[in-house]
Amino acid sequence: MSTSAINSALTSTETSTSSVNISNILAASTGSSTTGIDVTSAVAAAIYADRAPERAWEADQTTLTSQTTALTSIQTATQALATDLENLNTLSGPLSARTVTSSNSSYLSATAATGTTTGTHTVIVNSLAATGSWYSDLESSATSTLPSSSLTITTNAGAKATFDTAGDTLNSLASAINSSSLGVTATVVTDSTGSRLAIISNSSGSAADFSISSSNFTGTSWTSPDMATGDTLGANSVTLTSSAGTVTLNTTSGETYAQLAAAINNATVATSYTSAQASLTSSTPLTSGSVTTIQDGSTGKTFAYTATAGATVGDLNNAIAAAVTAGTLSANVTGSVSGGSEVISEGSTDQGIAVSSNDSVLGAMSATAGATTPLGLTATAGSDSNGTNLSIASSNGSSFTINEPAFGFTQAVAGANASLTVDGVPVSSASNTVTGAISGVTLSLLGADPDSEIDLTVASDASSVSTAINQFVSDYNTALGLVNKQFTDTTTTGSSGTTTSSEGVLASDPTLVSLQSTMESALGYLYTPSSGSTTVSNLSDLGLTVADSGTLTVDTTTLDNALTNNPTDVQNFFEGSALNGFANTMYNALNTFTEPDTGAFTLDLNSISSASKSITSEINQFETGYIASQQTVLTADYTEAEVALQELPQEMQELNSELGFTNNSSNG
Repeated sequence: MSTSAINSALTSTETSTSSVNISNILAASTGSSTTGIDVTSAVAAAIYADRAPERAWEADQTTLTSQTTALTSIQTATQALATDLENLNTLSGPLSARTVTSSNSSYLSATAATGTTTGTHTVIVNSLAATGSWYSDLESSATSTLPSSSLTITTNAGAKATFDTAGDTLNSLASAINSSSLGVTATVVTDSTGSRLAIISNSSGSAADFSISSSNFTGTSWTSPDMATGDTLGANSVTLTSSAGTVTLNTTSGETYAQLAAAINNATVATSYTSAQASLTSSTPLTSGSVTTIQDGSTGKTFAYTATAGATVGDLNNAIAAAVTAGTLSANVTGSVSGGSEVISEGSTDQGIAVSSNDSVLGAMSATAGATTPLGLTATAGSDSNGTNLSIASSNGSSFTINEPAFGFTQAVAGANASLTVDGVPVSSASNTVTGAISGVTLSLLGADPDSEIDLTVASDASSVSTAINQFVSDYNTALGLVNKQFTDTTTTGSSGTTTSSEGVLASDPTLVSLQSTMESALGYLYTPSSGSTTVSNLSDLGLTVADSGTLTVDTTTLDNALTNNPTDVQNFFEGSALNGFANTMYNALNTFTEPDTGAFTLDLNSISSASKSITSEINQFETGYIASQQTVLTADYTEAEVALQELPQEMQELNSELGFTNNSSNG
């Protein structure tokens, strides 16, 4: 290749050849060895020069990125401020929060819902709600086999379930009770003395209470389940029916088997009943529809007489005689008027009767004093290795019936409603957590003292309001500080020592100029009530003042005084008469910037994003449309020049040889 070929290759490009070593070309032309052209460096230098427009575009894009970062930070801070204002302009916000103080927090505490009417109430806690519970006699362990018996659990709501204890243990009995869906829970309690079954209602109050009894027994002798030595009976009722009649005995908590045995042995059945009225005759009219009932111990049957219109006392007695003839009543039962009173007598058969009537003419039918007969049962309290028990036997060998109360269980606590008065109004509650007695207030009953009045004061929650206002101030200062920063000159010193001063990347953005003005103007809001006066008409009345920098400062003393003494005025300032006060006014002003779809921040950021995308597109098009092809052309040209340069020494030697020159010859 000739020197002209090299020149042609080097001059065919439209870019600088500053990276081409000309001395190498001259050396090659004299036949000296040369390292040639660094094609990669030469092409890179040329492409760098061609990319000068890209570097300008990238600088613009860096500025747009900085603007996006700064504007997003300001948007976030402004949105936080708007959220604070929303919080101060809602009926469920801190301005409507309430605290409740009790003059005796050991007996009564309370909480109030947002917006509850403030004021003071007087409460008297007469008694607490109680949860019904029973416990069994002591067993040696939770897995010991129980005596054969049965027990019935009856709830006050009417649910009932009977459990046969044959082969059961306390554990298995507890499991069966818990599976019965009675609204009670059974657990086994074990200590150093043995195990008991505890049964407790799932809810407090009288409606959730329950009782435990055993099924009826009929026979000539009966022995109760054992009760641990030292234990006593709970409140219960025992109904016994013998050939003489029926008697119901009520046991009290703490009673022993010996005391119950004495009561059974002393029990008698009435043989005669006398009406309360003492001026009757056989022709005295009865109350139409009234019912008189006679239970006869001899026949075991019940006779009931319902008075029709016009029926008299004599008609009742005739009906009793007819019942004797029919065999419903025993032969010696009679009804007659004696001394102006109706007397219904069983005679002397020693079987006993029971008479009741709802006839207002007769009045109450009471057992005639002295006209009684023994129940005919003998009860004995005993003991064995398992504890104490009660044995009952018929005195004459006749069968008797006992409702077999669950003597193995003791009632620990009877379910009861809480009783209290609120502002003089009596209130009953199944729970010690009471709602509805004071609108919006939940009472927690902790103790009872019928002689003590407790003052309950519902007031504005000054702490919550103070926190919300201080949060508003903090977020306002943060947002305004970010805005002001864009208009503040920043001085920088370069490597050469030269200093330059510049504002933020958004200093010329009209959105920020408008936001700064909007924020500062909003602080001048003045509240004027439609009627009456107010102690809080502007921010300074709350202790909020504007510093020289435009930020807010808080005088805590002034703010606390306003919240303590004029909470309603504070709320009215922020919320106005219809959520149209300071908070709403400033929120609406900021909303023109923060609104997600059409707000100034969204539009501004979209515009910046669009400009950035446009620059990216230009760079990509420049790279693919020009730089890529230019790089290919330059690489080919420089490579061709390099090849020519490497071949030049050989060509020069051949030329010199043809001309008769040697390497030591001189052209001069």
